[in-house]
Amino acid sequence: MTGVDIEDVHAAAEQFDDDIVERTPVDRSRSLGEMADAEVFLKMEHLQRTGSFKTRGASNKMASLRAADSVVERVVAASAGNHAQGVALAASAANLDATIVMPQDAPQAKIDATREYGAEVVLHGRDFRTAMDHAESLAEADRTEFVHAYDDPDIVAGQATVGLEILEDVSEVDTVIVPIGGGGLIGGVGVALKALRPDVRLVGVQAESAATVPRSLEKGEPHTEDEVDTIADGIATGGIASLTLDLIDSHVDEVVTVSDGTIARGIILLMERAKQVVEGAGAAAVAPLVTDAIDVSGETVVPVLSGGNIDVSMLQTVLTHELTERNRLLQLRVLIDDQPGVLEEISGVASDHGANIRTVHHYRANADLDVGEAYITFEMETSGTEHAETIKRTIRDRGYEITQVN
Repeated sequence: MTGVDIEDVHAAAEQFDDDIVERTPVDRSRSLGEMADAEVFLKMEHLQRTGSFKTRGASNKMASLRAADSVVERVVAASAGNHAQGVALAASAANLDATIVMPQDAPQAKIDATREYGAEVVLHGRDFRTAMDHAESLAEADRTEFVHAYDDPDIVAGQATVGLEILEDVSEVDTVIVPIGGGGLIGGVGVALKALRPDVRLVGVQAESAATVPRSLEKGEPHTEDEVDTIADGIATGGIASLTLDLIDSHVDEVVTVSDGTIARGIILLMERAKQVVEGAGAAAVAPLVTDAIDVSGETVVPVLSGGNIDVSMLQTVLTHELTERNRLLQLRVLIDDQPGVLEEISGVASDHGANIRTVHHYRANADLDVGEAYITFEMETSGTEHAETIKRTIRDRGYEITQVN
Protein backbone atom coordinates (compact mmCIF):
# COMPACT_ATOMS: atom_id res chain seq x y z
CA MET A 1 0.00 0.00 0.00
CA THR A 2 1.81 3.10 -1.25
CA GLY A 3 -1.06 5.56 -1.59
CA VAL A 4 -4.43 6.18 0.02
CA ASP A 5 -7.82 6.01 -1.71
CA ILE A 6 -11.43 6.11 -0.57
CA GLU A 7 -11.64 2.30 -0.37
CA ASP A 8 -8.82 2.33 2.16
CA VAL A 9 -10.71 4.91 4.20
CA HIS A 10 -13.93 2.88 4.23
CA ALA A 11 -11.97 -0.23 5.21
CA ALA A 12 -10.38 1.63 8.11
CA ALA A 13 -13.78 2.80 9.38
CA GLU A 14 -15.21 -0.72 9.24
CA GLN A 15 -12.50 -2.28 11.41
CA PHE A 16 -12.63 0.24 14.28
CA ASP A 17 -13.34 -1.05 17.77
CA ASP A 18 -15.78 1.30 19.53
CA ASP A 19 -13.81 0.90 22.77
CA ILE A 20 -10.72 2.32 21.07
CA VAL A 21 -12.01 4.75 18.43
CA GLU A 22 -15.15 6.74 19.13
CA ARG A 23 -17.41 8.44 16.65
CA THR A 24 -17.05 11.99 17.91
CA PRO A 25 -19.93 14.47 17.81
CA VAL A 26 -20.28 17.74 15.96
CA ASP A 27 -21.71 20.70 17.83
CA ARG A 28 -22.98 23.99 16.50
CA SER A 29 -21.25 27.10 17.84
CA ARG A 30 -23.50 30.13 17.55
CA SER A 31 -20.85 32.44 18.99
CA LEU A 32 -18.19 31.49 16.45
CA GLY A 33 -20.84 31.56 13.76
CA GLU A 34 -21.71 35.16 14.61
CA MET A 35 -18.03 36.13 14.50
CA ALA A 36 -17.55 34.52 11.09
CA ASP A 37 -21.01 35.30 9.66
CA ALA A 38 -21.40 31.58 9.03
CA GLU A 39 -22.91 28.38 10.38
CA VAL A 40 -20.08 26.81 12.40
CA PHE A 41 -20.11 23.17 13.51
CA LEU A 42 -17.20 21.92 15.62
CA LYS A 43 -15.93 18.40 14.95
CA MET A 44 -14.88 17.31 18.42
CA GLU A 45 -11.95 14.96 17.99
CA HIS A 46 -10.62 16.16 21.35
CA LEU A 47 -13.34 13.97 22.88
CA GLN A 48 -11.66 10.78 21.71
CA ARG A 49 -10.64 8.47 24.56
CA THR A 50 -7.02 9.59 24.17
CA GLY A 51 -8.03 13.21 23.61
CA SER A 52 -6.97 13.25 19.95
CA PHE A 53 -7.78 11.98 16.45
CA LYS A 54 -4.47 10.10 16.46
CA THR A 55 -6.16 6.97 17.83
CA ARG A 56 -7.80 6.46 14.44
CA GLY A 57 -4.58 6.06 12.50
CA ALA A 58 -2.89 4.00 15.20
CA SER A 59 -5.82 1.62 15.42
CA ASN A 60 -5.84 1.12 11.66
CA LYS A 61 -2.10 0.47 11.69
CA MET A 62 -2.44 -2.25 14.32
CA ALA A 63 -5.29 -3.81 12.33
CA SER A 64 -3.05 -3.84 9.26
CA LEU A 65 -0.32 -5.64 11.18
CA ARG A 66 -2.81 -8.26 12.37
CA ALA A 67 -4.21 -8.76 8.87
CA ALA A 68 -0.72 -9.35 7.50
CA ASP A 69 -0.07 -12.12 10.07
CA SER A 70 2.87 -10.06 11.22
CA VAL A 71 5.56 -11.44 13.51
CA VAL A 72 5.87 -8.01 15.09
CA GLU A 73 5.91 -8.11 18.89
CA ARG A 74 6.74 -4.47 19.61
CA VAL A 75 5.96 -1.15 18.00
CA VAL A 76 8.05 2.00 18.34
CA ALA A 77 6.91 5.55 17.66
CA ALA A 78 8.07 9.13 18.06
CA SER A 79 5.61 11.77 19.18
CA ALA A 80 5.14 15.10 20.90
CA GLY A 81 2.26 13.47 22.74
CA ASN A 82 -0.96 12.71 20.85
CA HIS A 83 0.39 10.07 18.47
CA ALA A 84 2.09 8.57 21.51
CA GLN A 85 -1.20 8.02 23.30
CA GLY A 86 -2.92 6.69 20.21
CA VAL A 87 -0.19 4.14 19.55
CA ALA A 88 0.01 3.16 23.22
CA LEU A 89 -3.73 2.46 23.44
CA ALA A 90 -4.01 0.70 20.09
CA ALA A 91 -0.93 -1.43 20.75
CA SER A 92 -2.23 -2.46 24.15
CA ALA A 93 -5.54 -3.52 22.59
CA ALA A 94 -3.59 -5.54 20.00
CA ASN A 95 -1.43 -7.19 22.70
CA LEU A 96 1.74 -5.55 21.41
CA ASP A 97 4.46 -3.91 23.47
CA ALA A 98 4.99 -0.22 22.70
CA THR A 99 7.94 2.11 23.16
CA ILE A 100 7.34 5.81 22.57
CA VAL A 101 10.15 8.34 22.17
CA MET A 102 9.12 11.86 23.15
CA PRO A 103 11.06 15.15 23.27
CA GLN A 104 12.42 15.98 26.71
CA ASP A 105 10.15 19.01 27.00
CA ALA A 106 6.97 17.16 26.00
CA PRO A 107 3.98 18.17 28.17
CA GLN A 108 3.93 16.14 31.36
CA ALA A 109 0.22 15.39 30.98
CA LYS A 110 0.91 13.65 27.66
CA ILE A 111 3.87 11.72 29.07
CA ASP A 112 1.81 10.47 32.02
CA ALA A 113 -1.15 9.51 29.83
CA THR A 114 1.07 7.57 27.42
CA ARG A 115 2.49 5.55 30.29
CA GLU A 116 -0.99 4.93 31.67
CA TYR A 117 -2.01 3.39 28.34
CA GLY A 118 0.75 0.82 28.82
CA ALA A 119 3.68 2.12 26.78
CA GLU A 120 7.30 2.59 27.78
CA VAL A 121 8.22 6.25 27.38
CA VAL A 122 11.75 7.31 26.43
CA LEU A 123 12.51 11.04 26.65
CA HIS A 124 15.17 11.99 24.11
CA GLY A 125 16.23 15.26 22.49
CA ARG A 126 14.80 18.76 22.52
CA ASP A 127 12.58 18.50 19.45
CA PHE A 128 10.46 16.11 17.44
CA ARG A 129 13.07 15.49 14.75
CA THR A 130 15.66 14.30 17.28
CA ALA A 131 13.10 12.08 18.98
CA MET A 132 12.18 10.64 15.59
CA ASP A 133 15.78 9.73 14.76
CA HIS A 134 16.18 7.92 18.07
CA ALA A 135 12.91 6.05 17.67
CA GLU A 136 13.93 4.84 14.21
CA SER A 137 17.15 3.47 15.65
CA LEU A 138 15.22 1.56 18.32
CA ALA A 139 12.93 0.10 15.66
CA GLU A 140 15.87 -1.69 14.03
CA ALA A 141 15.53 -4.45 16.66
CA ASP A 142 14.03 -7.82 15.67
CA ARG A 143 10.23 -8.19 15.62
CA THR A 144 9.86 -4.44 15.95
CA GLU A 145 7.81 -2.11 13.74
CA PHE A 146 8.23 1.65 13.52
CA VAL A 147 4.87 3.46 13.49
CA HIS A 148 5.31 6.84 11.84
CA ALA A 149 3.04 9.64 12.97
CA TYR A 150 2.03 10.58 9.42
CA ASP A 151 4.28 9.02 6.74
CA ASP A 152 2.30 5.79 6.56
CA PRO A 153 -0.73 5.06 4.33
CA ASP A 154 -2.41 3.00 7.08
CA ILE A 155 -2.10 5.91 9.48
CA VAL A 156 -3.45 8.39 6.91
CA ALA A 157 -6.38 6.13 6.01
CA GLY A 158 -7.34 5.92 9.67
CA GLN A 159 -7.21 9.69 10.13
CA ALA A 160 -9.27 10.10 6.95
CA THR A 161 -12.32 8.62 8.67
CA VAL A 162 -12.80 12.05 10.29
CA GLY A 163 -13.80 13.25 6.83
CA LEU A 164 -16.36 10.48 6.40
CA GLU A 165 -18.05 11.40 9.66
CA ILE A 166 -18.14 15.11 8.81
CA LEU A 167 -19.92 14.40 5.52
CA GLU A 168 -22.41 12.10 7.24
CA ASP A 169 -23.17 14.51 10.09
CA VAL A 170 -23.01 17.87 8.30
CA SER A 171 -24.22 17.06 4.80
CA GLU A 172 -24.53 20.74 3.86
CA VAL A 173 -20.88 21.54 4.68
CA ASP A 174 -19.13 24.08 2.45
CA THR A 175 -15.71 24.40 4.12
CA VAL A 176 -13.69 22.13 6.42
CA ILE A 177 -10.76 23.59 8.39
CA VAL A 178 -8.01 21.25 9.59
CA PRO A 179 -4.78 21.96 11.52
CA ILE A 180 -1.59 20.69 9.88
CA GLY A 181 1.44 19.19 11.57
CA GLY A 182 2.87 16.35 9.52
CA GLY A 183 -0.15 16.38 7.22
CA GLY A 184 -1.64 12.97 7.99
CA LEU A 185 -4.99 14.30 9.17
CA ILE A 186 -5.57 16.87 6.44
CA GLY A 187 -4.20 14.53 3.78
CA GLY A 188 -6.60 11.80 4.83
CA VAL A 189 -9.57 14.13 5.22
CA GLY A 190 -8.78 15.44 1.75
CA VAL A 191 -8.98 11.92 0.30
CA ALA A 192 -12.43 11.41 1.83
CA LEU A 193 -13.85 14.83 0.97
CA LYS A 194 -12.65 15.05 -2.62
CA ALA A 195 -13.76 11.49 -3.43
CA LEU A 196 -17.27 12.00 -2.08
CA ARG A 197 -17.85 15.77 -2.19
CA PRO A 198 -15.26 17.46 -4.41
CA ASP A 199 -17.13 20.77 -4.09
CA VAL A 200 -16.26 21.07 -0.38
CA ARG A 201 -13.41 23.51 0.27
CA LEU A 202 -10.60 22.15 2.45
CA VAL A 203 -8.45 24.68 4.31
CA GLY A 204 -5.31 23.79 6.27
CA VAL A 205 -3.87 25.82 9.14
CA GLN A 206 -0.30 25.95 10.44
CA ALA A 207 1.32 27.96 13.20
CA GLU A 208 3.49 30.72 11.73
CA SER A 209 6.65 29.43 13.39
CA ALA A 210 6.05 25.87 12.15
CA ALA A 211 4.76 26.63 8.65
CA THR A 212 6.47 23.94 6.62
CA VAL A 213 3.65 23.33 4.13
CA PRO A 214 3.72 26.65 2.22
CA ARG A 215 7.48 26.28 1.67
CA SER A 216 7.04 22.62 0.71
CA LEU A 217 4.39 23.49 -1.87
CA GLU A 218 6.63 26.21 -3.30
CA LYS A 219 9.63 23.88 -3.55
CA GLY A 220 7.65 20.86 -4.74
CA GLU A 221 9.27 18.70 -2.06
CA PRO A 222 9.01 18.35 1.73
CA HIS A 223 10.60 21.27 3.56
CA THR A 224 11.98 20.77 7.08
CA GLU A 225 12.45 23.38 9.80
CA ASP A 226 15.19 22.49 12.26
CA GLU A 227 13.66 24.62 15.00
CA VAL A 228 9.98 25.28 15.62
CA ASP A 229 8.57 27.18 18.56
CA THR A 230 4.81 27.28 19.01
CA ILE A 231 2.27 26.75 21.78
CA ALA A 232 0.57 24.28 19.43
CA ASP A 233 2.95 21.42 20.23
CA GLY A 234 0.67 18.90 18.51
CA ILE A 235 1.48 20.44 15.11
CA ALA A 236 5.12 21.31 15.81
CA THR A 237 6.50 18.45 13.71
CA GLY A 238 8.96 20.61 11.79
CA GLY A 239 8.25 18.82 8.52
CA ILE A 240 5.93 16.76 6.36
CA ALA A 241 6.45 13.66 4.21
CA SER A 242 6.32 13.10 0.46
CA LEU A 243 3.14 11.07 1.01
CA THR A 244 1.35 13.85 2.85
CA LEU A 245 2.71 16.62 0.62
CA ASP A 246 1.27 14.84 -2.44
CA LEU A 247 -2.10 14.49 -0.71
CA ILE A 248 -2.11 18.14 0.35
CA ASP A 249 -1.13 19.29 -3.13
CA SER A 250 -3.89 17.18 -4.67
CA HIS A 251 -6.74 17.75 -2.23
CA VAL A 252 -6.24 20.90 -0.12
CA ASP A 253 -7.62 24.14 -1.53
CA GLU A 254 -5.81 26.61 0.71
CA VAL A 255 -3.24 26.72 3.52
CA VAL A 256 -3.10 29.67 5.93
CA THR A 257 -0.80 30.47 8.85
CA VAL A 258 -1.76 31.95 12.20
CA SER A 259 0.15 33.43 15.13
CA ASP A 260 0.49 31.88 18.56
CA GLY A 261 -1.44 34.85 19.94
CA THR A 262 -4.37 33.99 17.69
CA ILE A 263 -4.17 30.32 18.68
CA ALA A 264 -4.22 31.37 22.35
CA ARG A 265 -7.29 33.47 21.68
CA GLY A 266 -8.91 30.45 20.04
CA ILE A 267 -8.26 28.32 23.13
CA ILE A 268 -9.95 30.89 25.36
CA LEU A 269 -12.88 31.48 22.99
CA LEU A 270 -13.59 27.76 22.83
CA MET A 271 -13.52 27.60 26.63
CA GLU A 272 -15.75 30.62 27.10
CA ARG A 273 -18.19 30.25 24.22
CA ALA A 274 -18.24 26.55 23.33
CA LYS A 275 -17.37 25.21 26.80
CA GLN A 276 -14.65 23.03 25.25
CA VAL A 277 -11.05 22.71 26.46
CA VAL A 278 -8.63 22.10 23.59
CA GLU A 279 -4.89 22.29 23.03
CA GLY A 280 -3.17 24.68 20.66
CA ALA A 281 -3.38 22.36 17.66
CA GLY A 282 -7.13 22.03 18.09
CA ALA A 283 -7.62 25.77 18.53
CA ALA A 284 -5.63 26.42 15.34
CA ALA A 285 -8.65 25.22 13.37
CA VAL A 286 -10.81 28.10 14.65
CA ALA A 287 -8.04 30.71 14.41
CA PRO A 288 -8.86 31.62 10.77
CA LEU A 289 -12.41 32.42 11.88
CA VAL A 290 -11.12 34.71 14.62
CA THR A 291 -8.79 36.61 12.30
CA ASP A 292 -10.79 36.59 9.06
CA ALA A 293 -7.86 34.78 7.40
CA ILE A 294 -10.44 33.10 5.17
CA ASP A 295 -13.84 34.29 3.98
CA VAL A 296 -16.61 31.92 5.04
CA SER A 297 -19.46 34.41 5.03
CA GLY A 298 -22.78 32.65 4.49
CA GLU A 299 -21.18 29.20 4.50
CA THR A 300 -21.49 26.10 6.66
CA VAL A 301 -18.06 25.53 8.17
CA VAL A 302 -16.58 22.63 10.15
CA PRO A 303 -13.32 23.27 12.05
CA VAL A 304 -11.74 20.04 13.33
CA LEU A 305 -10.80 20.34 17.01
CA SER A 306 -8.00 17.82 16.66
CA GLY A 307 -6.87 17.47 20.28
CA GLY A 308 -7.64 18.40 23.86
CA ASN A 309 -4.49 17.37 25.70
CA ILE A 310 -3.37 20.77 26.89
CA ASP A 311 -0.84 20.83 29.70
CA VAL A 312 -2.01 22.67 32.82
CA SER A 313 1.04 24.94 32.83
CA MET A 314 0.43 25.84 29.18
CA LEU A 315 -3.20 26.57 29.97
CA GLN A 316 -2.06 28.90 32.76
CA THR A 317 0.29 30.65 30.32
CA VAL A 318 -2.49 31.09 27.77
CA LEU A 319 -4.92 32.37 30.38
CA THR A 320 -2.39 34.91 31.67
CA HIS A 321 -1.67 36.10 28.12
CA GLU A 322 -5.35 36.51 27.29
CA LEU A 323 -6.17 38.25 30.59
CA THR A 324 -3.35 40.68 29.88
CA GLU A 325 -4.56 41.26 26.31
CA ARG A 326 -8.01 42.15 27.64
CA ASN A 327 -6.62 44.35 30.45
CA ARG A 328 -8.23 41.95 32.90
CA LEU A 329 -4.77 41.54 34.44
CA LEU A 330 -3.21 44.96 34.92
CA GLN A 331 0.32 45.80 36.06
CA LEU A 332 0.97 49.43 36.97
CA ARG A 333 4.23 51.04 38.06
CA VAL A 334 3.63 54.15 40.15
CA LEU A 335 6.31 56.75 40.91
CA ILE A 336 5.90 58.02 44.48
CA ASP A 337 7.57 60.10 47.16
CA ASP A 338 8.50 57.39 49.62
CA GLN A 339 6.34 58.62 52.49
CA PRO A 340 3.96 56.84 54.90
CA GLY A 341 0.39 56.54 53.66
CA VAL A 342 1.10 56.50 49.91
CA LEU A 343 0.66 52.75 49.54
CA GLU A 344 -2.59 52.94 51.46
CA GLU A 345 -3.88 55.77 49.24
CA ILE A 346 -3.18 53.99 45.94
CA SER A 347 -4.50 50.70 47.27
CA GLY A 348 -7.62 52.57 48.28
CA VAL A 349 -8.16 53.73 44.69
CA ALA A 350 -8.11 50.12 43.50
CA SER A 351 -10.44 49.08 46.32
CA ASP A 352 -12.87 51.96 45.68
CA HIS A 353 -13.15 50.91 42.05
CA GLY A 354 -13.64 47.22 42.82
CA ALA A 355 -10.27 45.98 41.57
CA ASN A 356 -8.50 43.11 43.33
CA ILE A 357 -4.79 43.65 44.03
CA ARG A 358 -2.86 40.39 43.61
CA THR A 359 0.73 41.53 44.28
CA VAL A 360 2.60 44.66 45.35
CA HIS A 361 6.33 45.29 44.98
CA HIS A 362 8.21 48.27 46.41
CA TYR A 363 11.44 49.36 44.65
CA ARG A 364 13.85 51.94 46.06
CA ALA A 365 17.11 50.84 44.38
CA ASN A 366 16.75 52.13 40.82
CA ALA A 367 19.07 54.45 38.93
CA ASP A 368 16.09 56.38 37.53
CA LEU A 369 14.97 57.47 40.99
CA ASP A 370 15.92 60.64 42.83
CA VAL A 371 16.62 60.61 46.54
CA GLY A 372 13.39 59.94 48.45
CA GLU A 373 11.54 58.49 45.46
CA ALA A 374 10.38 54.92 44.93
CA TYR A 375 8.43 52.78 42.51
CA ILE A 376 5.46 50.67 43.57
CA THR A 377 4.32 48.01 41.10
CA PHE A 378 0.79 46.71 41.47
CA GLU A 379 -0.67 43.66 39.75
CA MET A 380 -4.45 43.80 39.92
CA GLU A 381 -7.50 42.12 38.44
CA THR A 382 -10.01 44.30 36.60
CA SER A 383 -13.18 43.67 34.62
CA GLY A 384 -11.63 44.88 31.38
CA THR A 385 -10.22 47.83 29.43
CA GLU A 386 -12.78 50.42 30.53
CA HIS A 387 -12.35 49.49 34.19
CA ALA A 388 -8.54 49.57 33.84
CA GLU A 389 -8.60 53.01 32.19
CA THR A 390 -10.78 54.37 35.00
CA ILE A 391 -8.33 53.16 37.64
CA LYS A 392 -5.34 54.63 35.79
CA ARG A 393 -7.07 57.96 35.31
CA THR A 394 -8.02 58.19 38.99
CA ILE A 395 -4.46 57.48 40.15
CA ARG A 396 -3.11 60.12 37.76
CA ASP A 397 -5.69 62.60 39.04
CA ARG A 398 -4.19 62.08 42.50
CA GLY A 399 -0.91 63.46 41.11
CA TYR A 400 1.01 60.24 40.52
CA GLU A 401 3.02 59.33 37.46
CA ILE A 402 2.10 55.84 36.33
CA THR A 403 3.23 53.39 33.63
CA GLN A 404 1.38 50.27 32.51
CA VAL A 405 4.12 47.67 32.35
CA ASN A 406 2.30 44.66 30.86
